[in-house]
Amino acid sequence: MPQTSEFIDEHGVAIVYDVHQVTGVPRGVVQLLHGVGEHAGRYGALVDALTADGFIVYADDHRGHGRTGIRQHEGQPGKLGKLGKGGLRAAKEAIWQLTGIVRAEHPDLPLVLLGHSWGSFLAQMLVNDHPEAWDAVILSGSALRTPRNMNPAPLNARWEAADATGYEWLSRDPAVGKAFDDDPLTTNVPLLKLFGPVEALKLYGRPAKNLGRDIPMLLLVGRDDPVGGPHSVHKLADEYRSRSGLTDVTTLVYPDARHELFNELQQDEVRADLLAWLDKHIPVRE
Repeated sequence: MPQTSEFIDEHGVAIVYDVHQVTGVPRGVVQLLHGVGEHAGRYGALVDALTADGFIVYADDHRGHGRTGIRQHEGQPGKLGKLGKGGLRAAKEAIWQLTGIVRAEHPDLPLVLLGHSWGSFLAQMLVNDHPEAWDAVILSGSALRTPRNMNPAPLNARWEAADATGYEWLSRDPAVGKAFDDDPLTTNVPLLKLFGPVEALKLYGRPAKNLGRDIPMLLLVGRDDPVGGPHSVHKLADEYRSRSGLTDVTTLVYPDARHELFNELQQDEVRADLLAWLDKHIPVRE
């Protein structure tokens, strides 16, 4: 069972996070960033795989989300996903605050940043701001953060039908959509409505020029992911090479997969690929 803790951000919001320990000698730490409308508790199988491979995992429920959001909004589930005072910047800075906690508790271990969807956009921003902090970066369901390369249309549009649930874009497994819908700590309100247009515009940006650190990066995307998809993610990889100066950027595209690769039908393959990449870049400690 994870150890659940909290810290107070710069606006007085209590950010809830879990620490998943390993048995034996840890080889590194993964800081996991979840997507919009969800929470860290939806990543159980991935966390189990990471800890079994020797990685301690820190995973928070971001500003307005999950357990953090329920407390922040005084138990009102209808407000889940609303970021509150400080908006996107405060959400990003709270994650960076947790990074400081991780570094203080494990100063000698390599630190991996792993972000999915909105979490991957936050990860991109954090890498721009603090390239020195990360020993490896993994982005899932990501996109190049420009208007032309992020899908503004309803994400379930291509699966709309009389019997559509609205969650088909997440995964080919219908149980994933049902679990999301049944979860009291999730919301399916679209990002633009949750954040508002002013805050949503702040998501746009590009990899920084000349990061000054050559960070290995793994990009994972489903071929049928409507958020950005392979075309956008390949552009993102190219910008990390050409603008940021990264030399070790790997992109893996999964046929038939949709947005939530860690909940897709080939999730075992996705986790195996991720662990193999980590094995190459973060060696086991004796």
